[in-house]
Amino acid sequence: MNKLGPVKVGKQNPVRIMGIINASPESFYKKSIKYRNQISHLAEQMELDGTDFIDIGGMSTAPYLSTLIPEKEEIKRVIAAIKQVQKVSNLPISVDTCRSSVARESLEHGVDIVNDISGLKYDKNMKSVIEKYQPSLVLCAYGKSSIQNPLVQIRHLLKQSLNIAKSAQISKNNLVLDPAIGFFRKTGKNPFFTKIRTDWFKRDLIVLQNLSSLKLELPILVSVSNKSFIGKILDKDPPDRLYGSIVAEAIAVLNGAHIIRTHNVKETKDAISIAQKLSKQIRKGL
Repeated sequence: MNKLGPVKVGKQNPVRIMGIINASPESFYKKSIKYRNQISHLAEQMELDGTDFIDIGGMSTAPYLSTLIPEKEEIKRVIAAIKQVQKVSNLPISVDTCRSSVARESLEHGVDIVNDISGLKYDKNMKSVIEKYQPSLVLCAYGKSSIQNPLVQIRHLLKQSLNIAKSAQISKNNLVLDPAIGFFRKTGKNPFFTKIRTDWFKRDLIVLQNLSSLKLELPILVSVSNKSFIGKILDKDPPDRLYGSIVAEAIAVLNGAHIIRTHNVKETKDAISIAQKLSKQIRKGL
């Protein structure tokens, strides 16, 4: 039985929603940025809208932005946001970080999940932190690889992260995989992306069309909300990508995603409910 924090995920369980709270002013999607006095209200609303988890980030990792900040600043932002959420909600909290010091402080403050976009590879001290605290993990595909086929490459990178988690005594039942949509690029302005020679846009589309081949017997989390591929298809900036995001999320579920990480909890939950219902009816031949 797979769990993310206390919540059952994958297989016959309902598709879960992870609501994003950005405490990072440098984030690419400016509408999502929330300051201390706004976070508790947003957490309350997300819970009312049906989110299963809240994912807190204190530093943007968008590859095309120069967003690296001091670790102390990231810790300050994240802990302040955690406290604001905990004032109003008992939902499981995920911290979106690849830095061990941020993860450690967050886990000390009651966080259930570490969402590491580097798949435990960026910070060599992350392994010892997760080994001590034994959180649930979201492992993203990340790292150097000469493999050209995007699906083979992702499986290869994720298997490396799974080996790190195993060596830290983390149960496979507490692991979820993320194919890292938007994080494979030819160039970038920070270290939080995987360098590829092929077209990032085509790569993202291929991955989303073939999610079921990436599972490695573990649940899949997909984060496509307001991402660049949607902007490229629609020729729209992040504030105008809501409808594109919702459609992409619904299709990701039909293609095999078990968890959707999103800025738009209410809209996403509705879209997923309809997509799943129609899919079931189609399979029954009705």
